[in-house]
Amino acid sequence: MGLGLALLSALAFGGSGVAAKPLIEAGLDPLHVVWLRVAGGALVMLPVAWRHRALVLRRPALLAGFGLLAVAGVQACYFAAISRIPVGVALLIEYLAPALVLGWVRFVQRKPVTRAAAIGVVIAVAGLACVVEVWSGLGFDALGLLLALGAACCQVGYFVLSDHGGGADAEPADVPDPLGVIAYGLLIGAALLTVIARPWGMDWSVLAGNASMDGTSVPAWLLLCWIVLLATVVAYVTGVVSVRMLSPQVAGVVACLEAVVATVLAWVMLGEHLSAPQLFGGAMVLVGAFIAQSSKPEAAPVPDEAPENVLSRSGGAV
Repeated sequence: MGLGLALLSALAFGGSGVAAKPLIEAGLDPLHVVWLRVAGGALVMLPVAWRHRALVLRRPALLAGFGLLAVAGVQACYFAAISRIPVGVALLIEYLAPALVLGWVRFVQRKPVTRAAAIGVVIAVAGLACVVEVWSGLGFDALGLLLALGAACCQVGYFVLSDHGGGADAEPADVPDPLGVIAYGLLIGAALLTVIARPWGMDWSVLAGNASMDGTSVPAWLLLCWIVLLATVVAYVTGVVSVRMLSPQVAGVVACLEAVVATVLAWVMLGEHLSAPQLFGGAMVLVGAFIAQSSKPEAAPVPDEAPENVLSRSGGAV
């Protein structure tokens, strides 16, 4: 079930850039598109937020962090990036996040990692060099690349905060409901983005017209519904629940498929073709992220104790 939800989340997230870029090219500011996405998702999840209103007092820091990083930060940086560089390139850079999660585990949580995991990070970074074509002096807009890297850093917060309070050792009463976390994350993100994006200055007439997807005219309101319902509500709900059922590391591996989905959709629906070296580099990024995230941590030494205690403890470890 967790794996299936993670796959669904990757598919839903993967289509966000393809639906958002035509709206940006039609005249909407990237921040306005982000605000529409997050505010629309918050409106849909409002009944859920009311049902879990006790979370505001129980986990205010978690909700604030999720709204700031996992919602507002990721989406604002990503949408701003795709307004300057291709969707596939932006998302491949963003998917350095699984490798960055490994850094969080090693240097912040101070847990050991394997040599294979470190090799995976190196492969991912080398692949990223191919994606951005470093040999041509960075063939893409430098600010767009930095924004995509900012999205990667914020996505680390998404994986870490999605797992917050979970785990086998946590008491059920202490684990915050994932739907409540998402609902308040969207509400907090929408409030923050309202101050930053200032939607009252948005050109609302764009939503009443059409947007072009590689020459095909598509109603703007239909793209907005795609972004809000599928790429936000469905994507976040299935993603956070899957992280709880799996782990940040395993979910991060599956989430790499989002980059594949986004690159293929951008190729087919937006006509954004990547060169052979970029495709090879993208494959290296995903393979490196997979190796880094799927490598098991090094086992800690077990202290000497009675045999029966060792056996009783080992029964629940998988």
